[in-house]
Amino acid sequence: MASKEVEFSFSSPPLSSTRWWCRDTVAVVTGANKGIGFALVKRFAELGLTVVLTARDVERGNKAAESLREQGLPNVHFSPLDVSKPASIQTFVSWLDTTFGGLDILVNNAAVSFNEIDENSVEYAETVIKTNFYGAKLLTESLLPLFRFSTSISRILNISSRLGSMNKVRDLNIKATLQNERLSEEQIEEVVNLFLQSVKNGTWQSEGWPEIWTDYSVSKLALNAYSRVLAKRFQGSRLSINCFCPGFTQTSMTRGQGTHTPDEAAEL
Repeated sequence: MASKEVEFSFSSPPLSSTRWWCRDTVAVVTGANKGIGFALVKRFAELGLTVVLTARDVERGNKAAESLREQGLPNVHFSPLDVSKPASIQTFVSWLDTTFGGLDILVNNAAVSFNEIDENSVEYAETVIKTNFYGAKLLTESLLPLFRFSTSISRILNISSRLGSMNKVRDLNIKATLQNERLSEEQIEEVVNLFLQSVKNGTWQSEGWPEIWTDYSVSKLALNAYSRVLAKRFQGSRLSINCFCPGFTQTSMTRGQGTHTPDEAAEL
């Protein structure tokens, strides 16, 4: 966990350095009532975009959005969303379509970890994988039909981590699978299922999985791999897919430890 940096970049037509957005540009940020997600919503709103702040907790989400509106950012809207629940995703997609007719930017930021900084329990591995990987994947696939491929390039940004880097994987077969140029979504899910099975078997520590925050690391490893597959699917289109490692940021997940603040991480 080092300083913030763009760690993975998969898609692309090249992105223009000139201003390509306006007030009609709609950005959706998940897990955004605090931390990096909240900082990203604030930054987008300051730049003049229309931003949808989402959170599982309705009260906290509403308070977060209202606090930004009170700071003179009226273009912030709130909608409840729990990416670990398909029904919640379906409700959100329907609301977004009805309210805005589509989107231009999706930031998959929502994620969970149940470990302290110096711990490595996999007690909640299924929940971590379901939220951090499957949640982001299902939301993305559900929103793809709503992306507006107009004059500018639409964007998907998956908030990831160095912990999900390929060099953290010690099993050569798993590494070879994920590095295959013909990698498929099915193969990614096979790797994830293999990990969850090793957790159930109690053998995960000896099977070459990442050694730090193992369940979280595998979830980000899978998210990175999915991003690469998705970018390949949309190669040549007006949809850019990237992963971003914000580095060791001072959030509730890190118990306030870190080398920089969420606001600093949001200065993309």
